[in-house]
Amino acid sequence: MKKLFLLLTVALLGQWAIAQNKIDYSVYEDKLNLYVANDLGRNGYYDQKPIAELMGEMAEEVGPECVIAAGDVHHFEGVRSVDDPLWMTNYELIYSHPELMIDWYPICGNHEYRGSTQAVLDYARVSRRWEMPARYYTKTFNEEGTTVRVVWLDTTPLIDKYRQESDKYPDACLQDIDAQLQWLDGVLAAAKEDWIIVVGHHPIYAETPKDDIERLNMQQRVDPILRRHKVDMYVCGHIHNFQHVRVKGSDIDYVTNSSGSLSRKVNAIDGTVYCSPEPGFSIISATPRTLELRMIDKTGRVLHTVKRSK
Repeated sequence: MKKLFLLLTVALLGQWAIAQNKIDYSVYEDKLNLYVANDLGRNGYYDQKPIAELMGEMAEEVGPECVIAAGDVHHFEGVRSVDDPLWMTNYELIYSHPELMIDWYPICGNHEYRGSTQAVLDYARVSRRWEMPARYYTKTFNEEGTTVRVVWLDTTPLIDKYRQESDKYPDACLQDIDAQLQWLDGVLAAAKEDWIIVVGHHPIYAETPKDDIERLNMQQRVDPILRRHKVDMYVCGHIHNFQHVRVKGSDIDYVTNSSGSLSRKVNAIDGTVYCSPEPGFSIISATPRTLELRMIDKTGRVLHTVKRSK
């Protein structure tokens, strides 16, 4: 009798665990959905492969329009050409689920800048799903009356330390940062969509052990433009953890998306709404009245939701 009781208990606990891990897909219904993934390139190691599989499985139900790839698809030295084997081991063979054969809209991270950033741009001629028309660019998504403008920034050249290390980041000092900032100002001034999201690799506000100059340069050069034009969200990667920060004097939600492979510890700072060291990806969901970003861990669990409404 005792053995039977134990077996029944184990079975019930197993069913309870399955029920607890069941993903609620109803929150994505009748919405424009976008994936966000970054800091990926680990040749499938750490949590990259299981997270890639999860992204594909969830896409069967979520139906994302695209994947916003917010930099560092390739660690550690970028790629040398469009024929570099890393395209296979970091990307093509990892994100191979049929539901991930959708458009990927990438930007360069600091690790891409260690190699040939031109090769990252040129890969759009090789891969059907790699959509990168320029180093920085914008696109409007329109789904059932909901419009979302996404603006992709090339943040590595906007940070002084990368420009000064020309031996390590040879392409960074070659970029015209004033032209990019003027372009950003013009795009945001003309934006009329329901929601405006700006994506860069580097954070504007976040807890991180990385050099202070990274955030300071972004706060000096980018943040005033975003605030002036009342951007809804700034989404980035680089730190390898999840963070949601709100700062005094700004109505922008500053979101750091975690690594899709190797994650790192994180601590709360002044303005932190939420943070987590878990690896994963995010899903942005929009209607004309609501904008939500859900932080997803490697089991499919929603850790935190950033919500905006009109």
